Amino acid sequence: MAVRVIFLGGLGRSGTTLLERLLGEVPGVAPLGEVVHLWERGVRAHEPCGCGEPFAACPFWRRVGIRAFGGWSPGLADRVLTLRHRVDRTRHIPAMAARHCRVGLSGYTRAYSRVYEAAAQIAACPVVVDSSKHASLAFCLSTSPVVDLSVVHVVRDPRAVAYSWRRQVRRPEDGTPMTRWRPFRTSVHWVVQNLAFELLARRGGTVIRIRYEDLLADPRAVLSTLLARLGFGEADGGDLAFLRPGLAELSVAHTCAGNPMRFTAGPVELSRDDSWCDRLSRRHGWLVTALTWPLMIQYGYRVRDRQAPEGATSPWLAAGLPASECR
Repeated sequence: MAVRVIFLGGLGRSGTTLLERLLGEVPGVAPLGEVVHLWERGVRAHEPCGCGEPFAACPFWRRVGIRAFGGWSPGLADRVLTLRHRVDRTRHIPAMAARHCRVGLSGYTRAYSRVYEAAAQIAACPVVVDSSKHASLAFCLSTSPVVDLSVVHVVRDPRAVAYSWRRQVRRPEDGTPMTRWRPFRTSVHWVVQNLAFELLARRGGTVIRIRYEDLLADPRAVLSTLLARLGFGEADGGDLAFLRPGLAELSVAHTCAGNPMRFTAGPVELSRDDSWCDRLSRRHGWLVTALTWPLMIQYGYRVRDRQAPEGATSPWLAAGLPASECR
């Protein structure tokens, strides 16, 4: 039987970690973090799990490794990373979309499917969430016969994303600075990643798009509609009991990698970060706009205004379209 996977895709700093944490509070759903980085940051580097324990000492991930592979090992990580560098690349997406790229894919996706299946069994949850973001990995997983894949494509105003990538943020694990990108590079990646998910949807994959701004404007409405589109049925009060006006009550999550928010537990304020409106320089704002404006307009962002969009529920969610048509 295929393992059910919700894959959160989009460019980093778009709100995927927040969405994963919220979905992870829904009964029957287990958040795993960015599984694409499990092999390097978890198995090799023993970086902390979201629970705070080093990866090798986390009881959850230790049990997952034993069930999936008989235990984690550097050799296993080396093999998966070798395959990743060979097949899981953005430049291979056109070939995968045309179904011309198959060499190495089955071995690569088999490693992920074993992790997903073992994690679902250990967590006693029928659905797992992978917030790896990368469109290339989503294309790889879409070829697997044992992964029941649903992609949630998360978008955010590219100017907000560019500002976030410019900020200096230190990793809570070791205090080292997180990667920073210039606005030009962020804009190019924003366009490429979003177009790749559009291509995956047109290829027939289950792709549901939501906006960060809508999620923060009305978390309950957006999550309820999203869960329905994902086949969970109508979410009742118990399913979303962790949500309160302006707050979410988050439990400890066993996430193997991702944004520093994965370490957060307890009440979390659900408020939109619109600091870019005042702090992103006009020059950088116009550069990002010039490079991204066709998709900005398609996704409902205003080109000339330096204001965040109004918080109306996304039309592709509100319309109640089948998941395969939400693109």
